[in-house]
Amino acid sequence: MEGTSFEQVVDEVFSTQSAPQWWLVLATGIVALALVSTGGPWRLARNVVTIAHEGGHALVALASGRQLTGIRLHSDTSGVTVSRGRPDGIGMILTVFAGYIAPSVVGLFGVLFLLNNRITALLWISIILLAAMLLLIRNFYGVLSVVGTGALVFGVSWFTPEEVQAVFAYFFTWFMLVAGVRPVFELQAQRRRQPSPHSDADQLHRLTGVSGTVWVMVFGAVNLGALALGVWLLWNSAAPVL
Repeated sequence: MEGTSFEQVVDEVFSTQSAPQWWLVLATGIVALALVSTGGPWRLARNVVTIAHEGGHALVALASGRQLTGIRLHSDTSGVTVSRGRPDGIGMILTVFAGYIAPSVVGLFGVLFLLNNRITALLWISIILLAAMLLLIRNFYGVLSVVGTGALVFGVSWFTPEEVQAVFAYFFTWFMLVAGVRPVFELQAQRRRQPSPHSDADQLHRLTGVSGTVWVMVFGAVNLGALALGVWLLWNSAAPVL
């Protein structure tokens, strides 16, 4: 980023960047899919998914009028968001439901920015959201995870050229779209292996009377739909360049 004054930085953040070539869109998608399909690298990258997951809980809790008390992120890539308010009702249902679909929703919002060539804006909005979330983190690993992610995004947005920012932004967006699907399968596998009344699906069962397995299927349908829509939008935006 070349701006030195506040006004110049704002202008650069919200300016449009050049549309990438079609092969970059395709290549970043393939790399994101490969990462989500791995073992060890996925475990590390899954921390970003957990940040989005807990952020989804937190945002909907605030929007539904609940009092948010804190977020904890753990090294096993689990997390918990604690809020106070009515223990049932639509606000609580939406709060619990939001977690597993949040990464895919983040991915779709990323697609909207990319379609308008607002690559730097996407990166900086991500930084702002991470900074806001940091205020709610209540454990050391959570702080480390959020600060590390924010530092990476900031470094790319501030110190790298436009082409590198484009590669990173497209990879990040693809990753969130693809990575939104795998945790749903992991959730169902965990429910079969070690049933727990504390999973989001089983909490929704308690709140609504609808089977937890049905809620897992709903999570999967939403996230697969978001992935399909994202693929269609991103590829159609790049296809005319072929």
